[in-house]
Amino acid sequence: MPHMTAFARNQWYVAAYAHEVGRELLGRTVLGEPLVLYRSEESGTPVVLHDRCVHRRFPLSEAPTRLDGDRVVCGYHGFTYDTTGTCVYVPGQKRVPRTARVASYPVAERDSLVWVWIGDPALADPGAIPRARHLDSPGWVTVRGMEPIDADYGLLVDNLLDLSHETYLHGGYIGTPEVAETPITTEVDEGAGVVRVSRHMDDAECPPFYARSTGISGRISRWQDIEYHAPCLYLLHSRVAPVGVLPEADGSDPGGFHTEITYAITPSAEGKVYDFWAVSRDWATKDAEVTEFLRKNNHTVVMQDVDALNLLQRTLGTERAGYQELSINIDTGGLAARRILARLVREGDQPAEPAR
Repeated sequence: MPHMTAFARNQWYVAAYAHEVGRELLGRTVLGEPLVLYRSEESGTPVVLHDRCVHRRFPLSEAPTRLDGDRVVCGYHGFTYDTTGTCVYVPGQKRVPRTARVASYPVAERDSLVWVWIGDPALADPGAIPRARHLDSPGWVTVRGMEPIDADYGLLVDNLLDLSHETYLHGGYIGTPEVAETPITTEVDEGAGVVRVSRHMDDAECPPFYARSTGISGRISRWQDIEYHAPCLYLLHSRVAPVGVLPEADGSDPGGFHTEITYAITPSAEGKVYDFWAVSRDWATKDAEVTEFLRKNNHTVVMQDVDALNLLQRTLGTERAGYQELSINIDTGGLAARRILARLVREGDQPAEPAR
């Protein structure tokens, strides 16, 4: 794997959860671009501007910069910007220089996620944003968080598309021997930029993550169906049921527990990635203990990945040039994702077909 995965700029990326964007200025960096986010008082919609004042480059996300209505007042010299990034006031003179403006980025709010477009604004089609409707649908309860990782975003894509690592890295939480032992099936839709990886275990040990939250005792059938929408959104449709409870033809099953695990993989800068994670369920939705158990347990699992990827990034930085990676069957999905990411960069980052 190349040490750094290039950025596909003309794509939508998650910059924040909807609940993070309010009347406090929030700083994030996406594809190396420093951003400041806030929610308009007038319309309630998110605003995303470049996070540097044109005057002396003071970060607009940092105190004492503040909001005055929907205008951002730089905390260094008072340069003031409207929601389009146009400077409407400078100190000591009436005339505002024509060049006094900061970039404003296309932004869309979907499924409790705030998406931003860093590339050519003319190509920004909100209809192309992949959906994760369970994140804010009635009847679903979600625990969520975000961890910054000091690793190339391609390493996180690799990690999530090969769940056999659960057996070893996440043993005692979500990993059991069957995850590594069960072969996968992989489907790739190159045109849409979607990779699907499935692992269906008919008779598996029930890991503590599910045993303690669902109350299932004994062995289970366990299905993991991944849907990765390059470059940013990863969905894992997880299903567990006691052995012998077979799914219906449409994949649903009244005796099973269905959990949606969502990751937004947002490259922050070279060698840095935001790992947005969420676990959604439509069972035991009123049980606060289950909610807290899933939140705490999944945070532990995410931190195991964070520590492993931080270590891997440091290790790759010390490798001699031309080292050879070995790939096997379990890497099929990850290799397909790398190929799609490379194409999105190479082809001028044309956006995927709108999600239906």
